[in-house]
Amino acid sequence: MTFLGIDLGTSAVKAILVDDRQNLIGQASASLEVSRPHPLWSEQNPEDWWIAANQAVSALKDAHPKEFSGVKSVGLSGQMHGATLLGRQDKVLRPAILWNDGRSGAQCAELERRAPASRRITGNLAMPGFTAPKLMWVAEHEPEIFGRVEKVLLPKDYLRLRLCGNYASDMSDSSGTLWLDVGKRAWSDEMLSATGLKRSAMPELCEGNQPTGRLTATVASAWGLGNDVIVAAGAGDNAAGAAGAGVVRPGDAFLSLGTSGVYFAAAGSYSANPEGAVHTFCHCLPNAWHQMSVILCAAASLTWVARLTGAADEASLLAEVEAAMDRERAGAIAKMDTPVFLPYLSGERTPHNNPHAQGVFFGMTHETDRAALGRAVLEGVAFAFADGQRALLDARADLREVSVIGGGARSRLWGRILASVLKRPLLYRKGGEAGPAYGAARLARLALTGEKPEDVCTAPAVDHVIQPEPAWSERYETGLSLYRSLYQDLKPRFTARPA
Repeated sequence: MTFLGIDLGTSAVKAILVDDRQNLIGQASASLEVSRPHPLWSEQNPEDWWIAANQAVSALKDAHPKEFSGVKSVGLSGQMHGATLLGRQDKVLRPAILWNDGRSGAQCAELERRAPASRRITGNLAMPGFTAPKLMWVAEHEPEIFGRVEKVLLPKDYLRLRLCGNYASDMSDSSGTLWLDVGKRAWSDEMLSATGLKRSAMPELCEGNQPTGRLTATVASAWGLGNDVIVAAGAGDNAAGAAGAGVVRPGDAFLSLGTSGVYFAAAGSYSANPEGAVHTFCHCLPNAWHQMSVILCAAASLTWVARLTGAADEASLLAEVEAAMDRERAGAIAKMDTPVFLPYLSGERTPHNNPHAQGVFFGMTHETDRAALGRAVLEGVAFAFADGQRALLDARADLREVSVIGGGARSRLWGRILASVLKRPLLYRKGGEAGPAYGAARLARLALTGEKPEDVCTAPAVDHVIQPEPAWSERYETGLSLYRSLYQDLKPRFTARPA
């Protein structure tokens, strides 16, 4: 018996296969592109998600045909907040507006005006990344489309619709819409009314470990599976990553180095403090919540600078940065005067909630080369995580043990920088790079077996621990102070760009 986890990311759809002993059998992915037709806009075509999901699953099936034939349950995770608008007969009405789209800043203010209790109900500030302000933008700028909306689905829940024909979502992903009463784990009529919507436009709410249907006969036949394969509710990508990393108890936390960057802290009760732009969401398991800080460009910043500077790829740039740092430490070259990088290429959430913030390199000279720019990006993202850590601690989050997951977890150099900036040891667990897809596979298992979540969502074995390096920590104190001052100095210059 095996379990299939599908993670709909921003840059790719990943599919993984896990056996009944929780061993990772294999994984495959298919890439996605983001459309940015105007400043602040970020969109994708939902049909591309479905095509990529089938490509990833097909590649996984071809690589492991025997094990794939034993799939009994499918779990879903995915990028949060995306507004997928469906009309009659489930027709997609427009490209999905993504989590890192910043066009709806004015609508955030209007939403909080219409619903004065919004922060108490949702536990969060209204931010352009969330789903509700996006619908208000559509109502204002594309009223003919808004008038045809029958259903609003999050990205992974659109895949669910294609897989099993059901409208359903889980609590963790739905927490990022601003339509959920996060404490009560139920849709809020007040928040829906403020957006001009009714409950009929919302999917059914489920816990992440509950079944939401079975594969349709068409999908099951195309994938070579039986008609009894369950589709679990699943989770938003961050909560799914937590389930995969065993971050389900108070005091457990993780850093996710994906396209975006997330600092996630599990909690056993609902306790909101939105003023520092900290998110308070339901966890994907019953009677559990979590807090998190979010930066919009983590590994995406590394991808961007690699492309900008002509590096072969991110791995090549990381190797170049590490080689330069080794030469510096050995005295073979002069001490690098690394610029400071503000990683606000898509604006920023925690702690600034500023969709107009922009990326900045400060302090370049004639000696600044590709390695120096790459190093500045690694450090700038680490400084952004430090801002997030401070916001979480101000919100009384419990951060006793911090694991690292996501694609960026493959870089030990980045881990050394992060540990030194954050001044805490970071745990790297076996299979951590599988991230949310592994958590989705665990939720698939729970939906089938009904096991206790704490018996399945355990922490994988520690592969290695990266400790802070005192000399680096001391140096980064100065860098972090300059980083924070630069944002405050430049904030008035981050003026609104036309939509």
